[in-house]
Amino acid sequence: QVQLVESGGQLVQAGGSLRLSCAASGRTFSSYAMAWFRQAPGKEREFVSRISTSSTTSYADSVKGRFTISRDNARNTVYLQMNSLKPEDTAVYYCAASASRSYTTSLNGYNYWGQGTQVTVSS
Repeated sequence: QVQLVESGGQLVQAGGSLRLSCAASGRTFSSYAMAWFRQAPGKEREFVSRISTSSTTSYADSVKGRFTISRDNARNTVYLQMNSLKPEDTAVYYCAASASRSYTTSLNGYNYWGQGTQVTVSS
């Protein structure tokens, strides 16, 4: 069982940067693939980025070249470094964990979810 708590979301101007953190409880953090999703008002939750247990990363096309996901297993934490932010990045960002070794960007592929952290990018 894993509990996830996101932090770092705030108001930022377009072109700026933010670093989101997701702190995980549990003794087997390193065995979970981790991902970030986001959801804007009135929109479906969408995949942003994933990092595997072996630290292989993947990104949605909309954030490639701007966002970087990483994990620190010693600290039971995953990060999302967001650069060159755009107003369309405005959303609640959710951290998620998957016990499956199979790659997926689907919401139902993840077993645990954080409460979300609000990112607002002003134009």
